[in-house]
Amino acid sequence: MRLFIGRTWCLLLLLAFSWQTTVLCGAAPDSCGCPPETEITLGAVGEDIAELQRFLRNEKLYAQEISGVFDGATREAVKAFQRRNHLTVTGNMDLPTWQALGQSTATAVATTPPPGDLCIIVDTTYLSLLVLVDQEVFARFPVAIGKRETPTPVGNWKVTNKGVWSGGFGTRWIGLNIPFGVYGIHGTNKPWSIGRLESHGCVRMYNRDVEQLYRWVKTGTPVHIIGDPFLGRRRLVKGEKGGDVMYLQKRLKQLGLYDQGIDGIYGYATEQAVKKFQQQNRLPVTGQIGWREYVAMGLLSEE
Repeated sequence: MRLFIGRTWCLLLLLAFSWQTTVLCGAAPDSCGCPPETEITLGAVGEDIAELQRFLRNEKLYAQEISGVFDGATREAVKAFQRRNHLTVTGNMDLPTWQALGQSTATAVATTPPPGDLCIIVDTTYLSLLVLVDQEVFARFPVAIGKRETPTPVGNWKVTNKGVWSGGFGTRWIGLNIPFGVYGIHGTNKPWSIGRLESHGCVRMYNRDVEQLYRWVKTGTPVHIIGDPFLGRRRLVKGEKGGDVMYLQKRLKQLGLYDQGIDGIYGYATEQAVKKFQQQNRLPVTGQIGWREYVAMGLLSEE
């Protein structure tokens, strides 16, 4: 049974982001900010190795302690995974193995969307992506979003380009018209990252899930990313970019301190506006946004 989302709710969602400026649509980018998966060989150490070991344990291919070290036992488990998936048995986490691993998990959606107005809502609070058709939920997928230091930009966006990416970060690319960087929705070869704050700002999906979504969306499809734009509570300084900077600029404009465009780039004009605010509120004049500035501007509560 499909859930109903009232028209009033959707209208409020659109109004919440109506302040945003129009941004230019670009050609399909070569890459986003997400780092590629590199080949892992014997002796490698790190959290990714620990996650790989957990994954292999869930697949009943690895029975040793989760050590975070790509040791002999881990290599044998990788070989077993390669044999199971009809890959060349190398024992290394090479590109074909990453790709096979990325295809291992998906959300079952049996049909394609019915005719109607389709839009996407990415909920950064509940780490989910909803596909709405005529304001009714048709499908729901789990996602990963940006880390606290590289947050996913909250805002009202549109699909500008699509691509069949592969290799370093999973399959399919759905690009968004975010003006201050290359952001989009794409697959991942690390299924354990789904449901976490793991990316450099992009929205990650299981590969098979994003392959479904890729077929459903088109250029111009609305993508509403909702949630707390200041989730990362990061310190904002000159040179930073992001949805949180956009909301900061909007607040400064409301206070009559900023008269430039809302572009999500913490440039000279934004810094000067912050300094004016600090002077008016008897705060240290640093031109930077920290906890005191967040609270004083009403962007965050003191709790």
